[in-house]
Amino acid sequence: MGNRQAGASLPGGGQPPAGSTAARRAGLSPAFGDAVDRFERHLRLERNLSAHSVRAYLTDVVGLLDHAGRMRCQDLDQLDVRVLRSWLARLSSTGAARTTLARRAAAARTFTAFAHRTGLLGTDPGALLASPRPHRTLPPVLRQDEAAALVEHPAGDDRPLGLRDRLVLELLYATGIRVGELVGLDVDDVDRHRRVVRVLGKGEKERSVPFGAPAEQALDAWLRRGRPPLAGPGSGPALVLGAKGRRIDPRTVRRLVHAHLARLPGTPDVGPHGLRHTAATHLLEGGADLRAVQEMLGHASLSTTQIYTHVSVERLRAAYRQAHPRA
Repeated sequence: MGNRQAGASLPGGGQPPAGSTAARRAGLSPAFGDAVDRFERHLRLERNLSAHSVRAYLTDVVGLLDHAGRMRCQDLDQLDVRVLRSWLARLSSTGAARTTLARRAAAARTFTAFAHRTGLLGTDPGALLASPRPHRTLPPVLRQDEAAALVEHPAGDDRPLGLRDRLVLELLYATGIRVGELVGLDVDDVDRHRRVVRVLGKGEKERSVPFGAPAEQALDAWLRRGRPPLAGPGSGPALVLGAKGRRIDPRTVRRLVHAHLARLPGTPDVGPHGLRHTAATHLLEGGADLRAVQEMLGHASLSTTQIYTHVSVERLRAAYRQAHPRA
């Protein structure tokens, strides 16, 4: 229960903002608070999830238990499917999207399954909970000419940060890796002879992802002329560095991608994850096998990768409607 109590106040003795996850967590009953603490340890230590994933799970579960408390539930044994459905219904009434409801229902099922498995719950009410199927929206992607313009945008900037930006854009588009995977790369994770980068993905699963000649050129320029002037005692083995010489922060990567996209008129602001979508779409449009793309992206399920086939078909339809005289 130490985490919950520690979260009751902010550094310096202040209180968390009313309505925040920290404030709601601090206000849970002792039984609920203990369950959240145990669930958090499970996510961090046993499932080894990223800090972002843990935070998302806890936000949803704290919201559920806060709602249960308002329904006069104080113990986990009072948490039944009626409470779960009431929580989702309240979220729906406030305008939550179907994708949000589906995600929160999944978080609730994960929590109740954990609680049942560890003896905190006698039964698993989440097993009875159905969630709305989310509408699978097509992710925005760049055209091939737009992607080429983006990665070449910093080409004339030979300053260390310009070389860094070129490498970041090239790697994100060439490999389709996630931002978190990019910032975690060390110099030794790159096999320049085989043009392969070793990536540690979700669940600590390692995979090797190939990259092409343009990314190799950007990598060579960064390692010879960009990284050395920035490197310092705090750099360690990190491949990509920030302006102060430490391992680059994910927020910096997102900012620089958005900044370079903003300088290209007419180009959609897809962000770093949009470059991942773009890489997958262009691979499939070029004839790549779906399972090869799944392996490259590090998807646990092929169904996750299949959305990119829908993207490619939709882009084909759009091109047909625009170009064919009898469309």
